Amino acid sequence: MSITETVDADGVAELVVDHPPANAYTIGDLARLTELLCSYEHREEVRVVMLRAEGNGFCAGGDLKEVQSLPGFGGILGQARGSQDSSLAIAECAVPVIGCIHGYCVGVGVLLAGTCDVLIGCAATKFVLAELDNGATTGGVQALGLLPEKRIRTAMFTCEPVDISELYAYGSVYHVEPTVAATVDRAREIAATIAKKTPRVVRALKRSLNNTAARDLRTLYRQELSYTFELNMLGDASAARQTFLDRTRAGYLDGD
Repeated sequence: MSITETVDADGVAELVVDHPPANAYTIGDLARLTELLCSYEHREEVRVVMLRAEGNGFCAGGDLKEVQSLPGFGGILGQARGSQDSSLAIAECAVPVIGCIHGYCVGVGVLLAGTCDVLIGCAATKFVLAELDNGATTGGVQALGLLPEKRIRTAMFTCEPVDISELYAYGSVYHVEPTVAATVDRAREIAATIAKKTPRVVRALKRSLNNTAARDLRTLYRQELSYTFELNMLGDASAARQTFLDRTRAGYLDGD
């Protein structure tokens, strides 16, 4: 399985993605992540979640090879629904979720990062919303947790990388560390701090903050998806994905 879970004595659940070569999420990976995040509603021993990855980067997006290989619209439907479910599972998780980001964060990776409660990152990490190049229209809703509206528009229309230092300046990223090891250590420190708080209060605060944010993510994401599904029916999206796969990538691999 590409996603493993360990829960320490303090109640920190550490979810680690390890799907070489680039941590591109399959439909199964997204389902597994959603399952784990939703399970914490009924697992009182878990007080905080830390999501991170092994390898060269946090996430290269969805597994486009899988999407293109499945018959009909099965691939894009599975990937789109899985991306929606996993990002919503982070947003609606019963406990705080800390994203530990390094290397690159592409496509669905940005969706996941954008719905985390706290982000810790490694210097030189790049965030890329490459949906336009893949014939997709999603990502803007979750990216509002990372970037101002006008900056999101520029990032999504150009598909150009956004450096983590810019997100740190906005306050979207809490800490930036020089190495991956230091990034993981810092994330664990913050997780341990939260884990020491009164569990019932932490869970109540997570619900309260979600209400304060007042974004109906489910409805807004579904609206975004409608345009993606239309582009797939017209054939534009599949052609764009294939072009993206065939292109030589600089800085990240096989992303969505």
